[in-house]
Amino acid sequence: MLRLPPKETPLHSQLLFSEAKLSDRSDSEMANRHTIILMQSSPNRATRTFMDYDSISQAMDGICGLYERKLKEINPTVQNITYDISDLYNFIDGLADLSALIFEHSIQAYLPYDRVWIKNRMFHHLKKLASH
Repeated sequence: MLRLPPKETPLHSQLLFSEAKLSDRSDSEMANRHTIILMQSSPNRATRTFMDYDSISQAMDGICGLYERKLKEINPTVQNITYDISDLYNFIDGLADLSALIFEHSIQAYLPYDRVWIKNRMFHHLKKLASH
């Protein structure tokens, strides 16, 4: 017996479709997408915080800035601190929780994205910065 899918698309599928649409958009389309980064730095719930940005690009810069401040805290005497993408990924993975809420104009709501998406987006963001 052949079963047809339900008329309504499950929310998870809608989110995956939205995520695909979001990753396919040009940088100009992404420029004004309000982004909220939700972060918990340790297992202690008191470390939960959020940061909001006018764009996904600014949010990626904000996460890099958090990591760079952490590096300066750990190495206060080092003048020029360098790191690569794997160091940044380790920082992201070391956080108890990290996610993004990105405003989707077409539905007038925020869609959630996980740490894997953030790392992927970070890679593309830094690659673009390096090419300029």
